[in-house]
Amino acid sequence: MTTDTETDVFEEHRPVLLGVAYRMLGRVADAEDVVQEAWLRWSGADRSEVREPRAYLVRITTRLAIDRLRQVKARGETYVGPWLPEPYITDFGDTVPDTAERAVLADSVSLAVLVVLESLSPLERAVFVLREAFGYPYAEIAVMLDRGEPAVRQLAGRARKHVDERRTRYDVDPTQRRDLTERFLAAAADGDLEGLMSMLAPDVRLVGDSGGKSKAPLRVLETADKVSRFIVGAARKSVPDLSWRFLELNGGPAVIALSGDKPDSVFQLDVVDGRIQAVYIIRNPDKLHSLADV
Repeated sequence: MTTDTETDVFEEHRPVLLGVAYRMLGRVADAEDVVQEAWLRWSGADRSEVREPRAYLVRITTRLAIDRLRQVKARGETYVGPWLPEPYITDFGDTVPDTAERAVLADSVSLAVLVVLESLSPLERAVFVLREAFGYPYAEIAVMLDRGEPAVRQLAGRARKHVDERRTRYDVDPTQRRDLTERFLAAAADGDLEGLMSMLAPDVRLVGDSGGKSKAPLRVLETADKVSRFIVGAARKSVPDLSWRFLELNGGPAVIALSGDKPDSVFQLDVVDGRIQAVYIIRNPDKLHSLADV
């Protein structure tokens, strides 16, 4: 039987636990399942021996997420077309007042970084998330993962090198990204091919995630010409009772397209030096459930 105090302690740390689990798994539903399992472990634990509840809960959540990630990899699940993480609503509000810390958290949950993290081993991913996103010392991570500190440092170095080699450093200015997103959508709606081309970097990439359950490119599109022509063509296809809403997803401005009151797709842009470097489109209906009530 749990007490209000025990529940309050867990709820106080729930946002951090969900943040760790989501960065580990890239799936909101799986992250919520892991956090729920952490609650069950917490409610049944002998807390008289727990000196630091946050560290204890993060350790449980991390280990559960590693187990879940290993199960997914062991099943060798195949995915139709490009894979993107499930969109994750981020609004740090007053909980992260420091601009530098906010930028780190936003970067660590970005679609670009989470795609790269998919290629790491579960342990590498755990170390990267705990170290780079949440700033845990190597010694604490070693305890959490039941590994020696030298091994953790080695995992961290390997993971950081892997991520740095494969991700693009995009501009994190939300005002600039929103402005470009609004101009991008207006040009697409007007069929303004030249206007779109002027906003796109020459080597822009469009990644569409449908999971084979809706219409989206089954391969990554590259070059400004191919991306702009696809966008104009897609914009000409009517969606019943279409409306748009801006919201913050994965640390940056994004747009959710609604058909009536049902989520149809999510769009987000990465911007480098004032030009659109990547266009992400998520249309897999299984990944839009969590946005139904926003």
